[in-house]
Amino acid sequence: METTEIEEKYDPTDLAAAVEVLKKGGIILYPTDTVWGIGCDATNSEAVKKIYALKEREDSKAMLALVDSEGMLERTVRNVPDAAWQLIEAAINPLTIIYDSPQGIAPELLGADGSLGIRITREPFSSALCRRLRRPIVSTSANKSGKKAPATFSEISDSIKNSVDYIVKFGRNKKGAKPSNIIKVSDNGVFKVIR
Repeated sequence: METTEIEEKYDPTDLAAAVEVLKKGGIILYPTDTVWGIGCDATNSEAVKKIYALKEREDSKAMLALVDSEGMLERTVRNVPDAAWQLIEAAINPLTIIYDSPQGIAPELLGADGSLGIRITREPFSSALCRRLRRPIVSTSANKSGKKAPATFSEISDSIKNSVDYIVKFGRNKKGAKPSNIIKVSDNGVFKVIR
């Protein structure tokens, strides 16, 4: 993605502070390539459980993970079907793909069938977070389960803001964005549009 002159730059100390919290098993509020998200290290079961508790969400409802690159995707999914690569290449808007065979991820993140939704983020801060942590990061909307997902930082409730370990300073003026498209791609290449 090309950087424009007017694009906001993030403060490296903000990034470092967020990464430190993630490494210690904490949860953060951060901007993604779609809406603001609640996140943690996607390989840390205890941190994932904290997000379910914060969102008051049944742990049978899977959450997705962000990765920063094709390389991290290949390390997180045992088999990335050719159909998934074609969809990633063709995607104009943020695209979450549900894969059959994730690996090295907290089991609490997986769907009942063992699948996991993963998105390669092109947004600068969330991408840098994954790169610095060297692991996928959980991304779930910054709201209690069943409540409307906030489109902007200002719409996030105080109860959510007061329940995380760190709130990223970057991107708070970001305009509202839509959630990603979601497509399930089975290991055999069959795909189904979810959203």
